[in-house]
Amino acid sequence: MLAKAVHWCLARNMASTETATTHDNEPHRDDLAHRLNWLRAGVLGANDGIVSVAAIVVGVAGATTNTGSILAAGTAGLVGGAISMALGEYVSVSSQSDTQKALIEKERRELAEQPEDELNELAAIYESKGLSAKTARTVAEELTEHDALAAHLSAELNIHENDIVSPWNAALASAVAFTLGAVLPMLAILLPPAEMRVPLTFVAVLVALAITGAIGAWIGGASRVRAAVRVVLGGALALAATFSIGTLLGASGVF
Repeated sequence: MLAKAVHWCLARNMASTETATTHDNEPHRDDLAHRLNWLRAGVLGANDGIVSVAAIVVGVAGATTNTGSILAAGTAGLVGGAISMALGEYVSVSSQSDTQKALIEKERRELAEQPEDELNELAAIYESKGLSAKTARTVAEELTEHDALAAHLSAELNIHENDIVSPWNAALASAVAFTLGAVLPMLAILLPPAEMRVPLTFVAVLVALAITGAIGAWIGGASRVRAAVRVVLGGALALAATFSIGTLLGASGVF
């Protein structure tokens, strides 16, 4: 029983750093969850691009049929939105990254200055999870001997030293996702004849929102139908509101 417990804890701790094995091509569950989170963030970023730029171009199209005005407004919305998304993601991930780095350095310092206290702390953590005091102590000693820092980061903070995300990568991914989403309403409003622009944009945008909503729900394990309906209703409301405002402004002679 003791051997099984030690083996289980060692396997759990080593999963994130295991290399050069016959299973190198098989993603670990933590890896998969991390990638799915990024995919979900990308889908949500694209969704923001679709709604934001669609609302802008439909609003302007309600006021004027001038292609140059619609193109200028849509381009400004796309560029401004992409930069805003990238900046927000950079600031958010930078804060998270700085916090993780500080926690890792703190744990490394404590291991160097008070190794025995840290060993007792690790043993206490495993004992609180249901292992006997003897087994917990053995597990803590085995893990400390293998990689003390990784053991404490995993058990105490549930983080891994190599899992710190780059703020620059996050910012770039967010900007690209927003831009890809924004391209759809831009094409839908600019390519068709003037009289078909708004109806076709409505249809294209709502279909795209239904797809992104369903994908986001699938990644998160929620109801795809419910999520798609929710996103479509929100998008339809945004488009209807901006088109109505644009139409009123156009009728008032502002454009």
